[in-house]
Amino acid sequence: MVTRKEDFSKWYIQTIQQADLMDYSPVRGCMIFKPDGYEIWEHIQKAFDARFKEEGVRNAYFPMLIPESFFNKEKDHIEGFSPELPWVTEAAGEQLEERLALRPTSETIIGDAFSNWVQSYRDLPLEINQWANVFRWEKKTLPFLRTSEFLWQEGHTAHATPEEAKARTMRMLEVYREVVEGLLAVPVVAGEKTPSERFAGAENTFSIEAMMQDGKAVQAGTSHYMGTKFAEAFDIKYLNTDNEHVYAYTTSWGVSTRLIGAMIMTHGDDKGLILPPKVAPHQVVFVPVGPWQKNPAIMEKIQELNAQLKAAGIRTIIDDSNNSPGFKFNEWELRGVPVRIECGPRDLENGQVMLKARDLADKVAVPFADFVATVQAELNIMQTRLLETAREMNRGNYYTNINTLDELVAHIEAKRAAGEVPGWVLAGWDGTEESEAKIKELTGFTTRNIPFEVEQKATCIVTGAPAKHTVWLARAY
Repeated sequence: MVTRKEDFSKWYIQTIQQADLMDYSPVRGCMIFKPDGYEIWEHIQKAFDARFKEEGVRNAYFPMLIPESFFNKEKDHIEGFSPELPWVTEAAGEQLEERLALRPTSETIIGDAFSNWVQSYRDLPLEINQWANVFRWEKKTLPFLRTSEFLWQEGHTAHATPEEAKARTMRMLEVYREVVEGLLAVPVVAGEKTPSERFAGAENTFSIEAMMQDGKAVQAGTSHYMGTKFAEAFDIKYLNTDNEHVYAYTTSWGVSTRLIGAMIMTHGDDKGLILPPKVAPHQVVFVPVGPWQKNPAIMEKIQELNAQLKAAGIRTIIDDSNNSPGFKFNEWELRGVPVRIECGPRDLENGQVMLKARDLADKVAVPFADFVATVQAELNIMQTRLLETAREMNRGNYYTNINTLDELVAHIEAKRAAGEVPGWVLAGWDGTEESEAKIKELTGFTTRNIPFEVEQKATCIVTGAPAKHTVWLARAY
């Protein structure tokens, strides 16, 4: 394997393939989730789904085929997605009367349903979530992070007032932040997207952005306030308390399997994956060492300890293959299993096992009597430690003292010459698309979002004019 410093993208591809998370599909731009990769998604899905239900949002499911006429009802929406849409034009050997798109997102078909379901203020708020696959015909793909077909959830809500809709928009962004940081140990920056980065058809788009080890950004989740745009396009009206027919205010919000890629790029090392314990398919691997085949007591003890962990709700696996211990150690480190437990003849004599956390160099002895409590504690500590390690990495790659475009260009060139990452730059922006485009043209950096809580910059990094906003700038996946 190459190292992260040699070629981060190649390291990423080799890591996910050798860790057996995915395989390539015969369909361009699509991928196959292998069991370990899909189980990570299942843990992510379970955590989000529980939070959505706490919020009172229920699950539904809509068809993946969407009539072309639905897209044409909202001008900005069709313009935003048109280049990415795959179309179905024929079925059963006959041309269809109307083209059907494989859904890139479901605002249109759900808006059509909402127009039938919402009649009175008593029907509001209407809040649903869908777990589904979507299609966006990407020209440049990267497994998990950007594929033509991917898995996600999309929440859609309708409200009686703009205040209620905006509150839901911001609440779901906070739910995303809490789950991504708490479950995946990936720190994020929350803020509002600039108009050029806004979701097609939204009045406001908010995002959480995550920094990868190569300094690039991944958009980890988005929440959109639609105002009445989609309600007007799809006639989502209700009878209010004044006996008037008025338009509802809608929102949508989503996260996808790109979270898996972001997690890998945040925590992995040159040995392979490092998985946060909460999402790891196997949280603990047992490896017998020494001449264990000649000493049945070793495997008996491992089976006993394994049963104790399983009873405590910990996901485990025993590697009783004939491979050497060194091979097994490397294999399970590559797969990112959080905790490795070694047990051999000497360990039996000493009434202990050896515990090795994936992200630490040293092993520690754990007495049999303290085994379950120690493993549970280490899994919890490791979860927190990974988040803090990632936050520390981010802090070391934030740059807040770059005030002109020339300084930004020089910063990027100096970092690359030194073999370091340019990171993220906090800069003033005059709010114009021209300045935003100039930054991208000269540096490849784009605006990630307008963060909520930062020291405001006085002048625009491009023009020197008074800054309208302070933005994070970075290269992005």
